[in-house]
Amino acid sequence: MEGWFQKQNRISMKCQICKNGETLPGKVTITLEKNNSLVVLKDVPALVCNNCGDYYLDAVTTQMVLNKAEDAVLKGAEVEIIRMKMAG
Repeated sequence: MEGWFQKQNRISMKCQICKNGETLPGKVTITLEKNNSLVVLKDVPALVCNNCGDYYLDAVTTQMVLNKAEDAVLKGAEVEIIRMKMAG
């Protein structure tokens, strides 16, 4: 079954923020902060605007990012840097 991100990888969309750029498959770094924990997730697959750099995550990737960040917070990490490894 094909997910949203796989479909979006083939279909460019106009950026909803700048209204000028087109989104292209890429990778981003996301920084989240909660309860004195700072979590940095690197190499997160996303659709990235070629004009302003804004990015869009699909639902599966968003859930993975949130789960990894929550795990770091629960284990009491002050700073956690995670390189995402997505199934291919």
